[in-house]
Amino acid sequence: MANTISVTVLTKNSEAYLSECLDALKPFSEVVILDNGSTDSTLAIAGRFSNVMVHEHPFIGFGPMKNLAVDKASNEWILSVDSDEIVTPELADEIAGIELDRNCLYSFVRDNYYHGRLIRGCGWGNDRVSRLFNRVTTRFNDKLIHESVEIQEGMKTVLLNGRLKHYSYEDTSQLIQKMQQYSTLWANEHQERKKTSPFKAFLYAAIAFFKSYILKKGWMDGYEGLLISVSNANGSFYKYMKLYETQRTEKL
Repeated sequence: MANTISVTVLTKNSEAYLSECLDALKPFSEVVILDNGSTDSTLAIAGRFSNVMVHEHPFIGFGPMKNLAVDKASNEWILSVDSDEIVTPELADEIAGIELDRNCLYSFVRDNYYHGRLIRGCGWGNDRVSRLFNRVTTRFNDKLIHESVEIQEGMKTVLLNGRLKHYSYEDTSQLIQKMQQYSTLWANEHQERKKTSPFKAFLYAAIAFFKSYILKKGWMDGYEGLLISVSNANGSFYKYMKLYETQRTEKL
């Protein structure tokens, strides 16, 4: 079954985990990498694997980029993996052994790590992602950020037992960098959809911290839980402030 599945991976300066990521994908006959401007050893690493094909394209948002990678695959069945995610042997074996139904969307639980430590709070635990699908019946939505595979009418989601490892962040700098990128993409995407204000930005930030640190038990993960919760709050604050400034500038 692995021979009928194409794996798609987006990359940009992904050298940290790409070798481990691609090594775990050796059971699959085709891995499609879509790179958007790597300047490190990402492309050299990809070139070491015989089942990997590399394409390049400027970044146009995560949803559109993932759909473009899907379009470059040769198989109907698609397994979408991020460059900092590792398909465990158990998950790879399970995927290879099941009889796939094109009217099903297959999901699995993702274990999220911060600097090598498994994080169970902050909303990172029990993180279920849907990544295995038939491109004839569905595809990713076109969201610039927080993209997902669309569940079409009549489809059902099947949860697999295997798990995915996700090396989310290594340090505070990565958290800040991703927060900047994601908050900007979110603000750009919602220019015509949401109205906001500095007060709303502050309120949403406070709510985000309370949910992450208290309701989702970030306090149980030590300093990492506090750091992640503060980062979540900052991300919420800045995405609404960036949206506010954009809308305010348009009115002037």
